[in-house]
Amino acid sequence: MKISEISEKTNISIHTLRYYEKEGLLLNIRRNVSGQRIFDQTDIEWLTWIKRLKSTGMPLAEIKTFAKLRLAGTNTLHDRKLLLLTHKVNLEREIERLNDELEIVRYKINAYDEKILDLE
Repeated sequence: MKISEISEKTNISIHTLRYYEKEGLLLNIRRNVSGQRIFDQTDIEWLTWIKRLKSTGMPLAEIKTFAKLRLAGTNTLHDRKLLLLTHKVNLEREIERLNDELEIVRYKINAYDEKILDLE
């Protein structure tokens, strides 16, 4: 698949795909004789994983590290797992922080409900 097709399938802009390649997130992208990037199903799966990691808040630098470890093969499985475990802890902390913030918002909504009832 060409870059325009992969962009459409993954909902990632062509500009972003080129940026990912430049930044080392997309490694070993094949090119045809005209120099156009050629993507396959494995690339789609990797791009889907990049999108997931980004949506969880993983910094691009860590995704880049993950990409390099992935490219190095199965001898890096432990390192990749450790990277994800660290990210999991960070996500859990962020979820806890957001739940605390949500409780504050709920408290304030309840306080307004009580004031509104008092006015009626």
